[in-house]
Amino acid sequence: MSIKLVTDSACDLSIDFIKENDIDVASLMVNLNGEFIPDDLGQTLSHKDFFKAVREGAMPSTTQVNVGTFHDMFEKYVKEGKTILYIGLSSALSGTVSSAVTARKMILEEYPEANINIVDSLSVSVGQGLLIYKAIEMIKNNNTIEEIVNYLESIKRKVIHGITVDDLNHLKRGGRISGAVAVVGGLLGIKPTLKIDNDGGVVPAEKLKGRKKALKHLVNLIKEKGENIEDQTIFLCHADCLEDVLAVKEMILNEYNVKGVIINSIGAVIGTHGGPGTIGVVFLGNER
Repeated sequence: MSIKLVTDSACDLSIDFIKENDIDVASLMVNLNGEFIPDDLGQTLSHKDFFKAVREGAMPSTTQVNVGTFHDMFEKYVKEGKTILYIGLSSALSGTVSSAVTARKMILEEYPEANINIVDSLSVSVGQGLLIYKAIEMIKNNNTIEEIVNYLESIKRKVIHGITVDDLNHLKRGGRISGAVAVVGGLLGIKPTLKIDNDGGVVPAEKLKGRKKALKHLVNLIKEKGENIEDQTIFLCHADCLEDVLAVKEMILNEYNVKGVIINSIGAVIGTHGGPGTIGVVFLGNER
């Protein structure tokens, strides 16, 4: 049976890559100024317009993919006789994977022969995207579904995320830091960095003064945590701060002999929590 790759919109991959590789994407939803908008990789609402609204004072919220959406998606491909591989946003950050698990149980009751595989990425944004890239490579190499799932499970806790945000208030609204910390940090020009832990949750990393130091930290992280960097493509993501992310890319290419650097835009769901100016670097390392 052929393998159908499914993911959700928190992967922050480009719509071109999604179409080229025939990946189906379940959209999380964003409530922006009272209107529910699908986070469909910038098609309904461009990333530029979303971050413009946030900069102008909008306070969006997000909603996970529901069970019914996954049920309908899975059923379609089961009827086509396909093996399904869903790679989803970290279960520590969203109930989306839980919705997929429930939908799988429902489908198996209706179609006992269905082959639906769910990988909880324990990652976010292009960290989730990195696993999708690896899965695509293996599908094209005609690996079995068992080989692909086993490999993804073996590396998912080795996907290293380095993240910096420009404005602490978005983290405060998401409950990541206290209001007092946000106020003091803002006054001191503190640019916090974050990481993803082994449980797939967002946790604080270094607290650095000034944007330049925060961006340099992302570059240094590759040396600290990376493994076999010369064989890797480094993933970068940004929330409407192209100039800064291009500067990070240049620093990476100047310091490391990597296969390449891919830059993607952060979408509305991840952008709701990080805010404009967020930048992330993702690569494979030894441990988080």
